[in-house]
Amino acid sequence: MATAENMIMAPDELVEPKKIFGIPQTPGIRTAMLSAGAALILAIMAGIWLWGQQPEYKVLFSNFNDRDGGAIVASLQQMNIPYKYSETGSAILVPASQVHDARLKLASQGLPKGGNVGFELMENQKLGISQFLEQVNFQRALEGELARSIQAVSAVQSARVHLAIPKSSVFIRDQQKPTASVLLNLYPSRILDQQQVSAILHLVASSVPELSTKNVSIVDQNGNLLSDMNKQAGSNNLDPSQLKYVQEFQQNIVKRIESIISPIVGANNVRAEATADIDFSKTEQAAESYRPNSPPEASTIRSQQSSESYNKNNNASGIPGSLTNQPPVPVTAPIVASGTATSASASNAGLVQKDSTINYEVDKTIRYTQQGMGGVKRLSVAVVVNYKNETDKSGKITTRPLTDIEKTQITDLAREAMGFNKDRGDTLNVVNSPFAGPEKETIVDVPFWKQPETIQLAKELGKYLLIAAVLAYLFFGYLKPMLYKIMGKDVAEEKAKKEAEEAEKLTAAEKELQQEEDDDTYVNLSSEEEVLAAKQGNSYELTLDMAKELAKNDPRIVANVIKTWINNE
Repeated sequence: MATAENMIMAPDELVEPKKIFGIPQTPGIRTAMLSAGAALILAIMAGIWLWGQQPEYKVLFSNFNDRDGGAIVASLQQMNIPYKYSETGSAILVPASQVHDARLKLASQGLPKGGNVGFELMENQKLGISQFLEQVNFQRALEGELARSIQAVSAVQSARVHLAIPKSSVFIRDQQKPTASVLLNLYPSRILDQQQVSAILHLVASSVPELSTKNVSIVDQNGNLLSDMNKQAGSNNLDPSQLKYVQEFQQNIVKRIESIISPIVGANNVRAEATADIDFSKTEQAAESYRPNSPPEASTIRSQQSSESYNKNNNASGIPGSLTNQPPVPVTAPIVASGTATSASASNAGLVQKDSTINYEVDKTIRYTQQGMGGVKRLSVAVVVNYKNETDKSGKITTRPLTDIEKTQITDLAREAMGFNKDRGDTLNVVNSPFAGPEKETIVDVPFWKQPETIQLAKELGKYLLIAAVLAYLFFGYLKPMLYKIMGKDVAEEKAKKEAEEAEKLTAAEKELQQEEDDDTYVNLSSEEEVLAAKQGNSYELTLDMAKELAKNDPRIVANVIKTWINNE
């Protein structure tokens, strides 16, 4: 054994210290380098772990101008919310768990403003600014405020307003009316109905003095003219409110018909459509009529006037002359016959005249009629009823057409529900026909491994497995051997010891046989000195044979041992 120990210690005394980058690898320097390497590996592992725990970022805002971007970033920094930019720089990203919270907090601050400047522009007026610049700033502020108001509509994503306000003139013939143009950017898959377009028209027209709705143009992002008055009025010159009234009236008729027939035939077994001709004309009529009131009609005296006069008979008689101008002398009535007296009294009688005027009232009628809009001129309704389902004794469901009595009952109910009026020209058509069954939608069975949820889960698992594999490789391949070397241990030495132990186990049988041979040798020796010498010789030969056998069976272990000698381990 002494010789073997000398063989092991000899290389350490002969080999010089190994140099790396010109630095001799003394035990202290090597320990420092191993510590630095271990710290570097730990830093890499920590970075990989932090990268794996990094939250997912989602878009907070996109397509913003520089002014809004700077305000948003400043607010995020004040709220200690991490952020980053997209690859193109057109969007700000924040952690997915804080997107909604950040949007609400920024909205409370009025961000983003969308690039529209309102009347806050007038707050920073400089002293000595010209009247022209004041007018320009006022127009910009008014355009910005109108754009903000229009963006409050749910379907509008952004809006721009351009106002053309002419300069006022003292001459009436030189005055011009202002005009306005509105560009709307709608959300995807969203549209504006005519009533909303009309509302925007009136909003803009009411905000600018002397601006009429005819001078306002509204265009969407696709270049479609939304404010076409001819399109709004339609072929029958109806405005959007009138068209909406017609649609609601027709839908109400359909709803009433289906609701009263559904309990008889089933909810999904009746369909109805109605067409209403609505009269939106407004008429006013004034009439004055006279009726004769001659008998036997009763009459009313309006006024009555009567007068009576009496004139005495003073006719002149006798011979004209002086006697006729003298006053009459007393007359003595002569005695005459009866006939003669009557003639004299008649000749002396006076004239009586009576006048009477009666005014009667004229029978006159004045009628003033005003007919409102929305009257129904004609109503047409079509109803389709499905065949009736019946279940026989065996539980089989069959269909049959409606009988004439059932069809008549349904027709009468529909007439009452729609308010049928024959004099108005209303029509009703009820048809009994089997309904076509709904087309069966072919649902493609997506494999489990192709489903989006599965793919997302696989990505997450793959991410964590990759991180775990990299960390395990760095730990067991680099960090652990360095820690062993820092603590004075060598992994290769430990591995060589393990392999040597395994080799010893494999040669256990040979050792037992050798031990038996040694025992026989001890028996043949006669003295104690010879026994000791034989034991030493057999022990050296046994070690030499075991080394030869180990080098023959596993030369890698011997190479590691020699490498350890050279490296001064």
